Amino acid sequence: MTGIKYITIALPAFFTMTDEERHSIDKIAHQFPLSFIRSEEFRGDITVIVRKAELFEIMKSLKEWKETAFDFLVDITAVDNLKLNGEERFVMVYHLYSHMYSCRLRVKALVPENDTAVPTMLPLWQTAIWMEREAAEMFGITFIGHPDLRKLLLPDDFTGYPLRKDYPLEGEGYRSNFPNVKES
Repeated sequence: MTGIKYITIALPAFFTMTDEERHSIDKIAHQFPLSFIRSEEFRGDITVIVRKAELFEIMKSLKEWKETAFDFLVDITAVDNLKLNGEERFVMVYHLYSHMYSCRLRVKALVPENDTAVPTMLPLWQTAIWMEREAAEMFGITFIGHPDLRKLLLPDDFTGYPLRKDYPLEGEGYRSNFPNVKES
């Protein structure tokens, strides 16, 4: 066939670890040796895995260090490792962004099943208020110091944690309690 042009695509520079990201990993490992487990890089995404014991101090340092300045908490979520043979049953995942250095960092904190309490990030980032409520409601993670862990997405009388892997696929009978609405 004639007329077909092939274009070579080069990966942009943001697919490699920046000096700021590398420095933040080194600094966490040096200042929090008991909590730092490891770091990972996959397709330009940098992840630091830590124990939850010093989670608040690590996050506060990442925000306040001039060399990192992760001033924006993009997202918080949780992962249930029940059937994935993870190191712990739950993992709290925090996505951070530095406007000063235009770089991102993911922090994963391992949370054991028998102690699902982690510190709230509200004193550092006000955006945590809604995201922590969602993780508490869907996974059963308790956020120590959070002022308002009322249900956000589910009815007040809903029991259980629907994003846990051991939650029944068919639910627990809540659909049968919904009123039937017929169109006229």
